[in-house]
Parts: sequence; structure tokens; C-alpha cells
Amino acid sequence: MKILLIGYGKMGQLIDKLATEAGHQIVGRITMDNTEELHTIDTSGIDVAIEFSQPEAAIENIKWCIDHKIPVAVGTTGWLDQKPVIDKYSNEKKGTYLVASNFSIGVNLFFKLNQQLAKLMNAQHQYNVTTKEIHHTQKLDSPSGTSITLAEGIINNLDRKSKWINSESENDNELPIISERVDPAPGTHEISYSSSVDTIDIRHTAHSREGFAKGAIAVAQWLKDQQGVKSMEDFLNQG
Repeated sequence: MKILLIGYGKMGQLIDKLATEAGHQIVGRITMDNTEELHTIDTSGIDVAIEFSQPEAAIENIKWCIDHKIPVAVGTTGWLDQKPVIDKYSNEKKGTYLVASNFSIGVNLFFKLNQQLAKLMNAQHQYNVTTKEIHHTQKLDSPSGTSITLAEGIINNLDRKSKWINSESENDNELPIISERVDPAPGTHEISYSSSVDTIDIRHTAHSREGFAKGAIAVAQWLKDQQGVKSMEDFLNQG
């Protein structure tokens, strides 16, 4: 597989290392310092792009890939309020892209567990739910995209919560997301349901960034043969 890396921070560098070790070829590495190379790079030999840049750059990067018929797996978050616009753009141009708040297979299974638990707790009004995430201090967005996905999974299945808030809250309809930044934590997410008599916790703890990088490579391998706007649900449900 011939991969174009757009964004070359810690995640991009790790994807580079793991993809190369797996026998894939990195045909380009686009950073903030060489974005002009997108105007001159030979796109004919690119099977897929993996995009881990910055929120302010992601939309134009995705459009560039769509315009050049390059399937792109996007790990950048912080721009997802514009996703319906990009979905429409991709469909009109017959492009292929997938965006995920987290490419870790374990995290995506955790998303499903979180949704199922929220459904079970919907009738148990004695429990109040809170969420917490811990990441390294270089993580720019707060709350993380993963935390927002978890929060949405709760809100969509728990009638008593209608919105999330990135702080403690005394409002019954608000779901608190507590964000902590501690080095060198690669990522921990906790969901807690507490009553006067007990607490139910579920937690995902990443041991390193490797799970995220390996997941992104696996998704890219699958995505290069797909068509349209895809999701991690589509990837996980492949036959």
C-alpha cells in the first residue's frame, strides 16, 4: 500500500514507522512547513492518505484528497461541526473518506459498550453519570474527540441527559466531561454511574499510541477499496 501522510506529528511519525515495518510505502510526508508539496506531488501512485494534522487545516486537506480521488482516513478532530458539509462535498465529488475520533479497535469496542450500558441505565434514575478523560499535556483539544463521542453515545441513549459540558455540573440534564492533562498519559477514558449505594465504572486505558496508529493503518488498508463516506461502524462490520 502506498500511503500519503498529511500531518507529521507524533501520530504521523508513529504511523510512518509501523506502516514501513509492515511493508507499506510512504510516498509523501506533508507537514506545516511543506504544504506546498500538495500542489506538485504525483498523485497517480497514491493508494490512500492518512490525515492527522490540525483542526484548522483538516477541512482543506480532506477536500484536496477528495478532489484528487484519494481515499483518506482522517484522525484530526476539532472540526466535526462541519462534517455534514464535507459529507455533502465528498458525495458530490464521488470521493471516499472516513473520519474517526479514535482509530483504536479497543476504543471503538468501548464506544459500543458505553452505548449499551447507557441503554441499560436509562430506567435506573437513581444513578447519575459522569465522564472523565486523561491525556498528555500536548493534546490540544479539550475535551478530546473520543470523549465527545462517548458523551454523544450516552446522550443518545439516556433520556435524562441532553447535552455535555466540559466541567462539573449540578444540572440534571448536563453530562459532565472532566478533562485532565497529565504526562505521559496516552489516553484514559472513564464512565461512572453513581448512586447512594454503589458505583458502576467502565474504563479504557491506552498503554501507548501504538493501538491508535495500527488502527489507522488497518482502516486505510480497507478504505482504499471503498467508495463514499464511511465510518468506523462500516469498518468494524466488514465481513
